[in-house]
Amino acid sequence: MFRKSIYKTPDQIRAMLAPGLATAASLDAVRALVAPGVTTLQLDAAAEAAIVAAGGHSNFKLVPGYRHTVCTSVNEDVVHGIPGSRVLQSGDIVSIDSGAEIDGWNGDSAMTIVLPDPTRPELVTERERLSAVTEGSLWAGIAELATARHLNQVGAAIEEYVEDHSPEGKPYGILTDYVGHGIGRTMHEAPPVFNYRVRQRGPEVKPGLVVAIEPMVVAGSPDTLVRDDEWTVATLDGGSAAHWEHSVAVHRDGIWVLTAHDGGAEALSAFGVTPVRPA
Repeated sequence: MFRKSIYKTPDQIRAMLAPGLATAASLDAVRALVAPGVTTLQLDAAAEAAIVAAGGHSNFKLVPGYRHTVCTSVNEDVVHGIPGSRVLQSGDIVSIDSGAEIDGWNGDSAMTIVLPDPTRPELVTERERLSAVTEGSLWAGIAELATARHLNQVGAAIEEYVEDHSPEGKPYGILTDYVGHGIGRTMHEAPPVFNYRVRQRGPEVKPGLVVAIEPMVVAGSPDTLVRDDEWTVATLDGGSAAHWEHSVAVHRDGIWVLTAHDGGAEALSAFGVTPVRPA
């Protein structure tokens, strides 16, 4: 029985540069707009405009039943939040997940932003730390990918980072029901990319592997529920959540973060990794 390879050719990886940058541009547009008083639907519109301006279209809209460009998850909502009339408030922690498709190739990325609130500095500090640890664990996973022999070493690196940087006596939880994935002709492809340790080694890390790494970390229990809209995933205990994601390509000369303007150079320098743009 024919089995489709999970590995891309050099030409295919180069074709994924454009949708990666369009995805990054959409998150840039959201970052510039997000503030107290803005609705999540306004964020969605900004992301849509940026993707169209880059010559692409939203791949989230290709998911059956989903009509928006991004997912907007606020406070205890972890992922898959639907943009709408919700008005952002000071102190909110907001995760934005976006993706673009250009010429049949896909990009996928997510970020978390904490809105300032001078009346609740402790809450803001707690949420900023959660977001920073989640983002740090993402980059730890990407750095591991640069030297890993097998894909599931990435999840071990992410979990170790979260463990080492959680508040003393209050360990963060990593969602286990939602994981990263391969990406290419479709937004979600094999193989799964775990954000935690597993016994299996996973596929070999070699040129042609392209994956979306996306840790989802919560300040409390990782147990979740799906809201009545049948999309939004929220923490069962009401704890705050953060979500960071990048699409990353492994090629013959190294790795390249497709959804970062600099290929991940600035963030990966802290881990001693220098990304190389696919030739």
